[in-house]
Amino acid sequence: MIEIKNRFRGFLPVVVDVETGGFNAATDALLEIAACVIEMDEDGKLAPGDMISRHVEPFEGANLEPAALEFNGIRPDHPLRLAVSESEALRDIFQPIRRRLRETGCKRAILVGHNPFFDLSFLNAAIARIDFKRSPFHPFSSFDTATMGGLAYGQTVLARAVQAAGLEWDQSEAHSARYDRYDTERTAQLFCAVVNRWDELGGLDPATLAKG
Repeated sequence: MIEIKNRFRGFLPVVVDVETGGFNAATDALLEIAACVIEMDEDGKLAPGDMISRHVEPFEGANLEPAALEFNGIRPDHPLRLAVSESEALRDIFQPIRRRLRETGCKRAILVGHNPFFDLSFLNAAIARIDFKRSPFHPFSSFDTATMGGLAYGQTVLARAVQAAGLEWDQSEAHSARYDRYDTERTAQLFCAVVNRWDELGGLDPATLAKG
């Protein structure tokens, strides 16, 4: 039986999507974060696992660019937003990831994202701000579904790559109040579709993977 710890050299893929108050991870607010752990069945097929998301309070002194808020539709001061601090958000996100690391025998989580440099930079900045110890994520490695979509389907835009993979894309959901979870779900599905298709085409030798 193939195990996920052998499929990605000890890494556990976790899809992460963030929404922010701008493009500068050092100065702009982290406002939303969602994460989805990738699971593997007994046949070595990948599928999106459980997802967790949090609305995040801007850190003290955080910059909020009006153009960014207009684009993502977030109102940081909305009374019904139920946002939590960066410390609480990361704790809630990391706990189930650490549990899956123990259960699967993987050494580190690796961030999967669509153009993941952006997501990883904001995640790392938040980790540094709150001095979070022992992040489960590799600090600089990642899997990019924009690159994978371009390779497998000739499409680098998330919506187009998802549709090219034969998956559903609802534009209204992508820009709704649950957009953070929707983009995370679709990115996870795209990642699994590409890897599963590659394996079906004989891209990797299962016997080699089983040996670790």
